[in-house]
Amino acid sequence: MSGSRDRFGGSFQRAIGIFREQGGMLRTSEALRVGIHPRTLYGLRDAGIIERLSRGLYRLVETPPLGNPDLITVALKVPKGVICLVSALAFHNLTIQVPHKVYLALPRESRKPRLRYPPLQVFEFGSEVFPAGIEVHELDGVSVRVYSPEKTLADCFKYRNKLGLDVAIEALKLYAERRNVKVGEITRYAQICRVAKVMRPYLEVVF
Repeated sequence: MSGSRDRFGGSFQRAIGIFREQGGMLRTSEALRVGIHPRTLYGLRDAGIIERLSRGLYRLVETPPLGNPDLITVALKVPKGVICLVSALAFHNLTIQVPHKVYLALPRESRKPRLRYPPLQVFEFGSEVFPAGIEVHELDGVSVRVYSPEKTLADCFKYRNKLGLDVAIEALKLYAERRNVKVGEITRYAQICRVAKVMRPYLEVVF
């Protein structure tokens, strides 16, 4: 590694400094825009100073391990998307399932993203449903858009035929165990998602 540093000299150090200023992660397009030469970028990669998270996305190896690498990668590669359904349940600790792909909501008729990793399952949400209940969480310095717990519950009942009704009911029971329960918010999102009648008997039993 030291030989690679010496061979590239100041260009390596300057590039590393830029990575640090950006929180340790850069897209290839961003690196080129701020003046990092492709030869320097790939030299950093070959020297083990940076690692590739996905196509066109790199991070400094020296930075602390990412807590939610899949969500961060998707947020950076698909900034218009919102983490939803089982992935959102897992983020909010409302399921015992471990999602093996990232569930992502996009506006209807959006172009579907192509990522080699992580695997995605994309859902197209309508114009009224998509913007409702979006929260922005900072994960390792990256803004990640995730639906709120209450909106996610309504979404899970809306997509119960694809996810399984048991997933939605389990999430509702886990939510009910929390201190800060917002039944009114759940009801509001249920109306937006047009599942108020479906959810009503379950809400009456749980709450």
